[in-house]
Amino acid sequence: MKHLLFLALITTSLLAQEPERIRDVIYTKHDGVALTMDVFKPEKPNGAGVIKIVSGGWKSNHNGISDGGWPKAGYTTFVVVHGTQPRFQVEEIVADLNRAVRFVRANAASYGVDPQKLGVTGSSAGGHLSLMLATRGGPGNAKAADPIDRESSAVNAVACFYPPTDYLNWFEPGDNAVGIGKLEAYAAAFGPKAATPEGREALGRELSSIYWVHKEQPPIFIVHGDADPQVSITQSERFLKRCHEVGTVCELVIRQGAGHGGWQEMPQDTERMVEWFDLQLLGKQPSKPFTLNVSSLPSTPVKKK
Repeated sequence: MKHLLFLALITTSLLAQEPERIRDVIYTKHDGVALTMDVFKPEKPNGAGVIKIVSGGWKSNHNGISDGGWPKAGYTTFVVVHGTQPRFQVEEIVADLNRAVRFVRANAASYGVDPQKLGVTGSSAGGHLSLMLATRGGPGNAKAADPIDRESSAVNAVACFYPPTDYLNWFEPGDNAVGIGKLEAYAAAFGPKAATPEGREALGRELSSIYWVHKEQPPIFIVHGDADPQVSITQSERFLKRCHEVGTVCELVIRQGAGHGGWQEMPQDTERMVEWFDLQLLGKQPSKPFTLNVSSLPSTPVKKK
């Protein structure tokens, strides 16, 4: 009987630690589609929020929703699903994410979150979208009929994995990948504007965060493998350099020998991202100082079963 009571207490304790999940919160509707996010409310909220972008190759699926462990660190977590390519093009997807941030900010009080303490995170295409919010998020339309659209889409901190930052110089200088070359398979995602050299140049600049870096942007933390065959490490290295040129805060951790994800230290990197948000959003000092420059760490590939 005592053993059963002990097990019941453990089970109750574990269940109490699970965050409350609010499913399918609609943040916008367009083209006959309702776009949603799931909200995870921690047991002990710290008053800040993390917007987690579900995106790989600009495809987003509800099956990819997880809280990412952020609620365990006290962060109310907004896991955003966006319109998927090829039905929706990258320009529209960027607009979806701006709308998602505006929605979160407009409803922050009801979720117990400070609207000026919002971080954003994502991997690969999700990292690209995170940096687009960092560099291009901004004031809403004060005259908009919808009060949500009057809110700012600027975020207050970013932490992301292996993000594309420059589609005009993909692996080497002049390596245009706007629906051609190494990203030919994504031609539909870029849409008809990418059909001509002039259109590709304009669209590549429009959708590349490196060309929109500015001094007032939020602090950014990036982790990238130097053996990534899909998104070159040069994407993050040049983005870091550009941030430092304008005098804005950016840190890049390079995982030696790591590819496009799949290294054993990713949980450690995520813990470091938690410390980044703790520092930037809450003023909490990290376990060790951030260097604010390039640092290289070896990686251990995850063994396939």
